[in-house]
Amino acid sequence: MKTITFLFFTVLLILPGVAIANHHAIKIAHKEGVGSYLTDAEGNTLYWFKKDSPNQSVCAGPCVEKWPIYYREKVASPEGISDSDFATINRSDGKPQTTFRGYPLYYWFKDAKPGDTSGQGVGNVWYVIDPANFPPK
Repeated sequence: MKTITFLFFTVLLILPGVAIANHHAIKIAHKEGVGSYLTDAEGNTLYWFKKDSPNQSVCAGPCVEKWPIYYREKVASPEGISDSDFATINRSDGKPQTTFRGYPLYYWFKDAKPGDTSGQGVGNVWYVIDPANFPPK
């Protein structure tokens, strides 16, 4: 009985750490018609803005209402992607934003659930990020 109780409490202590670590995980999803793309830990699609420059976001004001910034103090890279591909910039509004290979990351406000990619191609300037072909040439 003592062993079962010990194992039960050990599992309870370990699981929150796993959940916290997963909160920072970046994943690679695949979707027919879209291909491979980056998501956050919950499977929400991450986008980049073609008008941004490396380490600088030009999406501000009403733009950020539709394209909320993605920020995690630290991210866990998916297999095959270097941790050094992710960094943080300080935006002109003073907020931090996570970047991938220098480009700021965003969500799209119309994506209602994990796996949605309705922001792909919006205005011919918003795109999902295929890590194998990013940044595009």
